[in-house]
Amino acid sequence: MTRYFAPLAYLQQGWADNVLLTVVDGHFSQIETNAKATQADVILDGPILPTVANLHSHAFQRLMAGKAEIAHHPEDSFWSWRELMYKTASELTPEALHVIASKLYIELLKGGFSQVGEFHYVHHQPDGTPYANSTALGEAIFNAGQSVGMGVTLLPALYQYSGFGQQAPNASQQRFIQSSQAYIEQQQAYQALLNAYPQHQLGLCFHSLRATDFDAIKHVMASLHHGQPIHIHIAEQQKEVDDCRAHSGKRPVQWLLEECPVDHHWTLIHATHLADEEIQAIAKSGACVGICTTTEANLGDGLFPALAYEQAGGVWGIGSDSHVSTSLQEELRWFEYGQRLNQHKRNRLYSAQQPRIGDHLFSKALQGGNQACGVALGLAEGCRADWMVWDNTEPFIYASQTQDLLNRWLFGLNVNPIKDVYVAGQKVIENGHHALENEINTAFGKLLRQSFI
Repeated sequence: MTRYFAPLAYLQQGWADNVLLTVVDGHFSQIETNAKATQADVILDGPILPTVANLHSHAFQRLMAGKAEIAHHPEDSFWSWRELMYKTASELTPEALHVIASKLYIELLKGGFSQVGEFHYVHHQPDGTPYANSTALGEAIFNAGQSVGMGVTLLPALYQYSGFGQQAPNASQQRFIQSSQAYIEQQQAYQALLNAYPQHQLGLCFHSLRATDFDAIKHVMASLHHGQPIHIHIAEQQKEVDDCRAHSGKRPVQWLLEECPVDHHWTLIHATHLADEEIQAIAKSGACVGICTTTEANLGDGLFPALAYEQAGGVWGIGSDSHVSTSLQEELRWFEYGQRLNQHKRNRLYSAQQPRIGDHLFSKALQGGNQACGVALGLAEGCRADWMVWDNTEPFIYASQTQDLLNRWLFGLNVNPIKDVYVAGQKVIENGHHALENEINTAFGKLLRQSFI
């Protein structure tokens, strides 16, 4: 048992003074407010907040950040970006993926995240031949998370086709492809590993409606679903919506909701292009929408209809997806700014209970990330003992009124105030640094020099 004393902490009900947190076996066993510190307590020297679950990650894409920003064609889009992504995926070895994920997860810890939903679809060797160990690449992700202190919700993705109507996969997709039965067996192999990774989770995942079919989805669900998270890319691009309608006569979200019992276990990644009826239906289902603000901007996807979705009571969380940004602060800031730009009005995302934009965005991201990743993060009894400590030498932190702190962080600070990060009660970031980062940065730099992308 260890007790930590925070002069200021962001609890479920808001900011509280003089908070004493008791940690037992990596979880909060007791949280007291208006407490007094003793000599035996660890004193935290700045405001503390819960870290958040990043619900959508493709770790390997961190390697290509900044490489796709060259104009080759006036119609550059997601679909032209995807060709560079395929080249990056073709390079991956388990060893390289471990380095990339380790580098990324340190960056995400510094950015305010302590759990990541790893949407993992590179399963095989470059020619499509399965590894002798079918979990080789996923284990690289598990091991990276464990070595740096990041919790991982691994989401191995079923990927079968190149397009709607069971179109044959192309050569660049061979590393992704497997049958639903092979996927079930791979999931069982991952499940057998989990005891060795106490901070990791396992979920089900379907790449997209264009890359699988409902027979396969239902086969997997019948065989494996027992309450774990379920993720799917959906309606990210207008072309995907158009192709889906041409194939099925229905929009992707409409079709999914008609065919599958979508509920709070599901996370719909992006869901950018929605009809009004789909907005209402997702909210009613209890599913979470995975917003990936900076990636959606980078790819030119479009803007999620957040105001209508929030008014319908919808749940959402934040992911960094392709990792052109690794900052919770930036993802939330631009989620709000995108809505302002779209509607030509200020202060778009709030509630009557939380009129301060920063508080509302942070609380919703925390809630949605927990639901999507199957974890319990937050400064509350029973939750995993994950938190961040803000730098109390920053004037925007120490000189601001307490109720303004989250707004100051999101809309006033252009530096990262996160000083220390704890995961399961263990300090993994100290004074802005990770114990392994120099070693990992050297290995990552070597990969960048060797990369042919």
